[in-house]
Amino acid sequence: MDPVVLRRGSTDPAAPLVVLLHGRGATEADVIGLADHLHAGEGGPELVALRAPIAEGGGFAWFANAGIGRPLPDSLAASTAWFRTWLDAEAPLDVERPRPVVLVGFSGGATFAGGALLADPSRFVGLATLFATLPFDAGVPTTPGHLAGAAVFVAQGDADTVIPPELQRRTWEYLHETSGAALTAVRTPGGHGMTADVVVALREWLSAVLETVQHPTQQARLG
Repeated sequence: MDPVVLRRGSTDPAAPLVVLLHGRGATEADVIGLADHLHAGEGGPELVALRAPIAEGGGFAWFANAGIGRPLPDSLAASTAWFRTWLDAEAPLDVERPRPVVLVGFSGGATFAGGALLADPSRFVGLATLFATLPFDAGVPTTPGHLAGAAVFVAQGDADTVIPPELQRRTWEYLHETSGAALTAVRTPGGHGMTADVVVALREWLSAVLETVQHPTQQARLG
């Protein structure tokens, strides 16, 4: 299917690209509101909310799964290939200065985004995984040091009853102890949903990541 997108922020085709990825059964309209909280004004990034390719219920999904947070490898690979075709048109690599790309995903969209990063860490300058799990045992590497130096933001809720607890723990431990990522982590006492403190922390993290990309000689705090 042809990609369906909503756009906010910069119209400069060279501006950093922030891709917002909605949860399972939702649409791009459910996540585009986050752009209003993340847009940094003049000279900021373009923020694009992308609709997932698989129809599910009244919305869309990024992959077929074998249970919540457990993508089927073939489905994840097919959606990732579809996504990369779209992304490579939005942010071509065969130019002198390719656009920096940051992925921001919620729930199933974050699991998908994590899979995209794990499949090709060098393609992205950052990942924000919000109330989700990484796609373990789904055909993408989760070996020690695989995300060395990658800027990653993770948010989890202590009362999240949607994502299986064992997958939340595995994600938290991998990102903190094994992945090698430059990590910023936030925990909330709430459940499976964005809170004001997470949005503030996410905005600060994104600003730091983009500052580092746009002014690489300046040191930015990413964790």
